[in-house]
Amino acid sequence: MSSYKELLSQIEMLRQQAESQRKAEIANVVADIRAKMQEYGINLSDLGFAARGSRSKGTRVAAKYRNPSTGDTWTGRGKMPKWLQREVSAGKRREDFLIGG
Repeated sequence: MSSYKELLSQIEMLRQQAESQRKAEIANVVADIRAKMQEYGINLSDLGFAARGSRSKGTRVAAKYRNPSTGDTWTGRGKMPKWLQREVSAGKRREDFLIGG
């Protein structure tokens, strides 16, 4: 009968073999997919995947407010900047700093 340590060693060896086999099978599948895509002229957009870089994340928004003394701007989104908080606390209106307004 095998000891506990021997069984743990066998388990670890089988895990390593399974992972190695998994990687080999994935490599074969990927190679097969690439070959078929090339053979049939299929690209990622044909499969429903968006092209890289097409996400709208990070799009710029035009500034809505400007500090006339420093030129600092704010889009009106997110947390109000400290310069505008100070001005509003001093009694000025937020609208006084609208660009073009």
